[in-house]
Amino acid sequence: MIILGAVTAVFLATTAAAQSMAPKMGRVGCPHCINDGSAISRSLQKADELYAALKPKEALVELLKVLDRDAHHAEALCKIARVYIEFGDMIPEATPDWEAQRLKQYQTAERYGRKAVKADLNLAWGYFYVAASLGSIAAVSPVAKQIDLAGEIRGFVEKALELDPQNGFAYHLYGVWHRKMAEIGKMQRVLASVFIGRSPPHGSLEKSIEYLKKAVSLNPTVIVSRLELARSYITVENWPSARKLLVSIRDLPLQFSDDPGYKQKAEQLLEEIKER
Repeated sequence: MIILGAVTAVFLATTAAAQSMAPKMGRVGCPHCINDGSAISRSLQKADELYAALKPKEALVELLKVLDRDAHHAEALCKIARVYIEFGDMIPEATPDWEAQRLKQYQTAERYGRKAVKADLNLAWGYFYVAASLGSIAAVSPVAKQIDLAGEIRGFVEKALELDPQNGFAYHLYGVWHRKMAEIGKMQRVLASVFIGRSPPHGSLEKSIEYLKKAVSLNPTVIVSRLELARSYITVENWPSARKLLVSIRDLPLQFSDDPGYKQKAEQLLEEIKER
């Protein structure tokens, strides 16, 4: 199964370091964009600042201002997609009908991501946000739907990497995808083929580790990338590498809303494998 919703939020955040870049050096998700002082540019910059301050609702207001001026603005469409994924992730599992409520937000994110791709076929982030939203949809969907989405997620991630080979977030997503696909057993595949009429794509644990290592090298302070790489090492029983990664998370700064939870999960996982 593809259970990616828990990690997609980190892909969609804006780092404080990126915000410190001087004007005219581009914006997160659009490195070649010029901050020219226009109303659209100011709204995009403000939206990034608000999102980095963990204020997605306020960021959405600024992004909608951009669409009022340019309904096909690819960068704004991408960043609206990330906001709606954030909205979905923020719905607690204790909420009645939480899966249905999350699904609604993720589907909205998917629509905006697809609009971004249509607006600019060469913008890697458009493809990435479609993949991220589909991963989130899969996380709250039945197995048959997850199988349906698996190939499409792979296609959008690969396109994002083709356009931007240095996109650490896309490598992260693809690394998790490969592990989830590799974890599906032979019998599960047979049953899926018999009862659903199709079988999930095959994944590779070697590729999972390769891509997650790439993600960590490109984004060394992103906590969840180290956590997911540790999980892949655990899957192949490389206990020393897993422990080393989990310990390293302790000293990383909190950058995103989910980071405290990821640090807690890292400590729990470290406790579970400390004798391995």
